[in-house]
Amino acid sequence: MSNKAEIRLSGTGGQGIILGGILLAEGAVLDGKEVVQTQSYGPEARGGASKTEVIISDKEILYPKVVTPKYLLLMSQEAARLYAKTVARDGLIIMDETTIQEFPEVEARVIRVPLTRLARETIGNEMTANILAIGALAAAGAIVSRESLEEAIRLRLARIAAINIEALKLGWEWGLK
Repeated sequence: MSNKAEIRLSGTGGQGIILGGILLAEGAVLDGKEVVQTQSYGPEARGGASKTEVIISDKEILYPKVVTPKYLLLMSQEAARLYAKTVARDGLIIMDETTIQEFPEVEARVIRVPLTRLARETIGNEMTANILAIGALAAAGAIVSRESLEEAIRLRLARIAAINIEALKLGWEWGLK
């Protein structure tokens, strides 16, 4: 990983975007990194816009806001409309091709993953799409180690860790393609 990673995760309320950001941040802490994680919700909460930003660095983080994300996760059509063009030119976008039909041309690398469909059909639980997404993003961007993400899942999601670790591993595989 480079010395600083600015990450924006976005979708709609109820997709687990905020939890995904928290797990990514906790995984980075377990990797020994400096981390800032912020979140915002649309006024509707479930179904409204949802966004979390994570900054991971080897050094002290002096400004806690993501200015131009190098890494972007998009899990809804609205998220794609709002944020696709905000990513750095040399950045990486993971997009859920199950929920996003229209996607603008961008100069960043785009990895299309059917996150919601994979969660539903392969894992058997659509609510794990966020964990699949975090796995794909972390693997493709070499942002956080898989071991640390698995530990963060065990610590935060103890009772449902097994299914989420399964989702993380599947997402990780897609991120390495």
